[in-house]
Amino acid sequence: MTSVSAETQALPAAPPDGPGPLNRKRVVVVGTVAAVLIAAAGVTAYYYGGDVPRGTHVLGVDLGGKSRSDAERALSEGFATRIADVVKVDLDGEPVELQAADIDVLLNVERTVGAAMKGSPTLFGERTVTPVVDLDEKLLESSLREKLDPRKVTLKKPAITWSGTTPKATYPQDGLGLDVAQAAAAVRLAWPVGETAKVPLVSQPAVTSKAEVDALIADVAKPAVSGPVTVTVAGKSFTLKPAAIAKGLVFRSDDAGELTPAVDGKKLRAAAAKEFATVEKKPVDARIKLTDGKPKVVADKPGDVVDTDKLATALLPVLSGTGSRTVEASHTEQEAKVTEATIAKLGVKEKVSTFTTDFTGGASSPRSQNIMTIARAVDGALVQPGETFSLNGHTGERDYAAGYKDAPVIVGGKLEPGVGGGASQFTTTLFNAAYYAGLEDVEHKPHSFYFSRYPSVIESTIFWPTLDLRFKNTTPHGIFIDTSYTNSSVTVTMWSTKVYDSVKTVYGPRRGITSPPTVHREAGPKCITSSGLPGFTQDAWRVIRKDGKEIEREKFSWHYDPEPRFVCGGEPESTP
Repeated sequence: MTSVSAETQALPAAPPDGPGPLNRKRVVVVGTVAAVLIAAAGVTAYYYGGDVPRGTHVLGVDLGGKSRSDAERALSEGFATRIADVVKVDLDGEPVELQAADIDVLLNVERTVGAAMKGSPTLFGERTVTPVVDLDEKLLESSLREKLDPRKVTLKKPAITWSGTTPKATYPQDGLGLDVAQAAAAVRLAWPVGETAKVPLVSQPAVTSKAEVDALIADVAKPAVSGPVTVTVAGKSFTLKPAAIAKGLVFRSDDAGELTPAVDGKKLRAAAAKEFATVEKKPVDARIKLTDGKPKVVADKPGDVVDTDKLATALLPVLSGTGSRTVEASHTEQEAKVTEATIAKLGVKEKVSTFTTDFTGGASSPRSQNIMTIARAVDGALVQPGETFSLNGHTGERDYAAGYKDAPVIVGGKLEPGVGGGASQFTTTLFNAAYYAGLEDVEHKPHSFYFSRYPSVIESTIFWPTLDLRFKNTTPHGIFIDTSYTNSSVTVTMWSTKVYDSVKTVYGPRRGITSPPTVHREAGPKCITSSGLPGFTQDAWRVIRKDGKEIEREKFSWHYDPEPRFVCGGEPESTP
């Protein structure tokens, strides 16, 4: 029989969950794991705090741990201090500068921060995010091409042109060209950090091939001029002939060498102007009319013209067909170029100068008829503020077709019949009206001989196309030119808003007076007799006063040759 000591019996058995040696070790381990998990959670919370992970930098700006709105604000403020107005580019070895505003380049803060929010934080060091930069590639291309030496671009673009109604091809050739996408990528990387974008020219083929050029000729160009096209609009119609179609059908090649057919509405209208006019009502410009001796504005009227943009779109697919071809067109309202409101702002309200010269021969003489014809051509002309008026430019060539007749003109120091003789008298009258209105003298030339019907020095001749009369409206108001004539005089009056108190002429004495020689000329239709006039030199000053003070004194000087006494027939020698 086994015995158990009293001491042994006094020790109770340990409970299952009591703090025995094994369970004490477990408590320590569990506590350690819990501490690690808590610490890890704290680290994670720190590095992922905010919308942007810790350690994230954009353009040197620390965005880590910030909310999206705070990150956007920080990036905007940080970049604003160093934003560059100039984009530096190494364009195929040539340093050039572009204005940032000209290519619409800017930092897209919202998208950049959005990119920065993606990704993981860094426990050590930094995480750099490339900024998102927006720019207009078309503006970049045009700006670079303005700076680029065109001789460096060896890419030969295709073309289709016309010789009458026959299409002519120019085939493309590979060569160096500008890669716009590559250039844009370089600028996006370099500009925000202030570096120079390297943009080399690269080898490129033209987008449109030789075979495609031939196909455009066969499928588009040749069918287009195979016959006429009938255009119907508002119940009326007109015909576009092949010659007009060839003028309007263009083939445009972009800088990448892509050739595209299109109808140019303006060129088509110009080529078929008479045909378009049969279905159109042209706009009428506002104008000034003298009523009861005062200038009044006659309102403008809009016109109804063919909408050539819509016609061009509708016509292009029709041109590829053959046989009977018809296309629908529509009208569009066209405003007048000069409106009532525009004229009302010009301040044409009072007479600022007037000048009259007299002539002989009555209304029926060729010379008088020429004076009246040119006066009618200039009547009603409106000179805008800052505009330079050209008499040659306004009337065009003064020839038989324009209604001018033969009358005496000075040719090589002799009086001979010439078309438009007498126009110089109107020129002198107009010059004086502009002179006394205080307008700027841009171009004029006095006659080589003095004629008593004109004021000496302050007069002008004209001869197409080498001699012109030009003056500039230097006032802030419009100038309305009114012309009138009688059987023996012509008058030019200028209407505007009075700027000066007075414009007057002060003459110096005549000097260097020379007597006229007598010149015998061969009798015939070219010989015109004259009594002769002395030659001399004289100065004149235009004196302009404003607000009671003299503000300008402009000197004019001229030397007149003596006008010979021309005798038709008789002695061949000249006598003094």
